[in-house]
Amino acid sequence: MLVDSFGRVATDLRVSLTDRCNLRCTYCMPPEGLEWLPKPELLTADEVVRLVAIGVERLGITEVRYTGGEPLLRRELVDIVARTALLRPRPQISLTTNGIGLARLAEPLARAGLDRVNVSLDTLDREVFIKLAHRDRLTDVLEGLRAAAEAGLRPVKVNTVLMRGINDHEAVPLLRFCMEQGYELRFIEQMPLDAQHGWRRENMVTADEILNLLTAEVDLVPDDPGKRGSAPAELFLVDGGPARVGVIGSVTRPFCGACDRVRLTADGQIRNCLFATEESDLRGPMRAGASDEELAERWKAAVARKRAGHGIDDPAFLQPARPMSAIGG
Repeated sequence: MLVDSFGRVATDLRVSLTDRCNLRCTYCMPPEGLEWLPKPELLTADEVVRLVAIGVERLGITEVRYTGGEPLLRRELVDIVARTALLRPRPQISLTTNGIGLARLAEPLARAGLDRVNVSLDTLDREVFIKLAHRDRLTDVLEGLRAAAEAGLRPVKVNTVLMRGINDHEAVPLLRFCMEQGYELRFIEQMPLDAQHGWRRENMVTADEILNLLTAEVDLVPDDPGKRGSAPAELFLVDGGPARVGVIGSVTRPFCGACDRVRLTADGQIRNCLFATEESDLRGPMRAGASDEELAERWKAAVARKRAGHGIDDPAFLQPARPMSAIGG
């Protein structure tokens, strides 16, 4: 098992398959994009599957989520998912994506063994989408959401970041859209993970503000808060249910004490936290001939050093050098 010094057990593995993305969301990267990792530095499909297998078969990982960058840009994605689904015990397999290309890949991914998807959608307004993402791809995202639902990748979850003065007026319209379509909406506080290091707390739409925006028009009741466990989202029944909405207050309502996540970057580094400033290399030893047992021991040692929390409120907090696109969400 992957146990840290505070007794938390990591069972949820987030695996970045690429740092590349086909959007340029303002809270993640500049309009011109970033310098991508050279291909030789990326884990191969075989290396990804080997490390995931070590996590599942030796270290107690029960859920694997593939992320990016944009994981749909990884040509071997369907094969990687299919090989992950063959592992025993079989983990839950999910995907976080911006939805571009999902219309084409939802059915093949479902057949390969993907269980569900989280799709980023910050606006229903085409002009706002272009302003936020610097690409005119809203239609592609909406088509991807529909395809995911039709392929049975349920629950289809929608991730939304509200930005002050840009899309915060769309909180309720987004909620009503998701309710009509049968999607589960999650609002996520903007986090200090942008490549430009332009995040400022005063510009962030907080969890409290999100709830105020919603309750101005709908009735929200906590959905069995005693069973939240390690889930990052606080869930609320909307107008008595059964529809629910989640709010992930990563900054103002941290859930570090129950965190069960560990991350593997596209270039083979173990990260204990999105905001970690240290990484543990598995790619180098693996390519040098390390055995599965040796890699498992390195992994356990890395998780054992996990800190108590992300420390955003600490005056000494330093934003990690890697942006979200290079870490994996």
